[in-house]
Amino acid sequence: SRFLLALKVCLTSDETGLTLIFDEIDRGVGGATADAVGRRLAALAGQSGGQVLVVTHSPQVAALGQHHWRVEKAVSDGMTRSNVVALDPAARVDEIARMLSGDQITDEARQAARALLAG
Repeated sequence: SRFLLALKVCLTSDETGLTLIFDEIDRGVGGATADAVGRRLAALAGQSGGQVLVVTHSPQVAALGQHHWRVEKAVSDGMTRSNVVALDPAARVDEIARMLSGDQITDEARQAARALLAG
């Protein structure tokens, strides 16, 4: 998947107004590598003049986006429903913190989330 990202960066350098969608392109990486993938995705959005939509579980990648949505999935009576929630700045800090620490969001996780969002 990182090869695909590199290929798209090269192939879209002359294109404008594109919408590119990446689904878990950062799977299996973390830390500095996830940060590098996120920065490449952000650069791709900037150079194409279009949109880059990224599905990720990586807080490093999520923190580099201009907008952030949380996708929630619930099963009720055998039916699966998905809900997409746009996050305001405070909710975004909490979501990045949850991505870092799990369901128990600590002050330290929030502090780390703020640092990621600050770039």
